[in-house]
Amino acid sequence: MIETVPNRVGDGLRDLGDELELRALALQVLKFKIPLEKQIALRELYKRGQAGQLYLDAQRDWAQNDDLNQHCPGIPNQPELIRATETPRRSMNTTEGLAITIHALAHIEFNAINLALDAMVRFAGLSEDYYWDWWRVAAEEAYHFSLIQHRLNQLGAQYGDYPAHSGLWDMAERTKYSFADRMAMVPRTLEARGLDACPVMQEKFRQAGETHTAQILDIILRDEITHVALGHRWFIHACAQHQHEPIREYRRIAEQHRAPRMRPPFNIPARRAAGFFEEELQAWQNQQ
Repeated sequence: MIETVPNRVGDGLRDLGDELELRALALQVLKFKIPLEKQIALRELYKRGQAGQLYLDAQRDWAQNDDLNQHCPGIPNQPELIRATETPRRSMNTTEGLAITIHALAHIEFNAINLALDAMVRFAGLSEDYYWDWWRVAAEEAYHFSLIQHRLNQLGAQYGDYPAHSGLWDMAERTKYSFADRMAMVPRTLEARGLDACPVMQEKFRQAGETHTAQILDIILRDEITHVALGHRWFIHACAQHQHEPIREYRRIAEQHRAPRMRPPFNIPARRAAGFFEEELQAWQNQQ
């Protein structure tokens, strides 16, 4: 279920023009740089889809389009992007430390909006379900971003106030030429790590008395299980197309792209709900 983006992101809806093709509109939304504008445009895209006003051209190949390759994703001038090892860390017992931690979550969710839109536009020739799946994911990620951003504003900060890293998008760049690689490395690897991290983060927030953000993470975890499950589903689809054994192919792709090493703690119930194979889950747990 996708809740409406709260009115605090703006009362009006950005006019996306007369274009009615889903992927062309997704490209327009992907280009927006200002988070508020991207949210409003995405809300309009979602409403048009809900109302049955859009059609889908799954065959158009956008991969060489200048807009996609030179102007996307649209990202704001802030936050400053730095290496992951340089991102600021503070105790959540202070307001600033809490804001820095929540800002990191906002950055992840903003990247997730762009990742879902890019997945819709970049890969052509797939079944219609694929594009509508990621249309819904993009809308849910925008809702997550709005919840986190609102809490950040309550703490006297806003998205862009603190440095952040671009690890999620770096992997998207490395996998942009392969649908199977993208599904394996982004939703099935990096976003799946969010399933593991969420309960740990929730406990830290509760210990700091930040129950509101812990409750927001309940919503995010619920939705992210379905997002990772979609990545798993479409990775399996790609493997079936090329007659690859999924576990072996995943390991090959992970090695090729130097995926982060699997490290505990693992959220086994969430990963199981997202469709991971028992053989994988057992192997990762045995690495501990």
